[in-house]
Amino acid sequence: QVQVAESGGGLVQPGGSLRLSCAPSGRTLSGYAMGWYRQAPGKQRELVASITSAGSTNYADFAKGRFTISRDNAKKTVYLQMNSLNVEDTAVYFCNVGGWAGYWGQGTQVTVSS
Repeated sequence: QVQVAESGGGLVQPGGSLRLSCAPSGRTLSGYAMGWYRQAPGKQRELVASITSAGSTNYADFAKGRFTISRDNAKKTVYLQMNSLNVEDTAVYFCNVGGWAGYWGQGTQVTVSS
């Protein structure tokens, strides 16, 4: 059984930054790709960024240049650094391990508002 726990969400003003963390536990996950998805009210869940076990990254167009995904395999943790946030980034952000059919966290709310 795998548990996925996100942290780091909150309320931030436009132009601000947040760093999300995700620490899966329960089994060895070092070979899995990990990623962040988000879902805004009334919209489908969408990929924000992903990172393979080797460190290769993939970003949604809206995230390029503003968000950075990284992972610390020793700590079994993946991070999402989000800069230059705008109101359109408001959503619940989910950590994922192993792709769409893999493991999901409960999500953490990110609200960008003045």
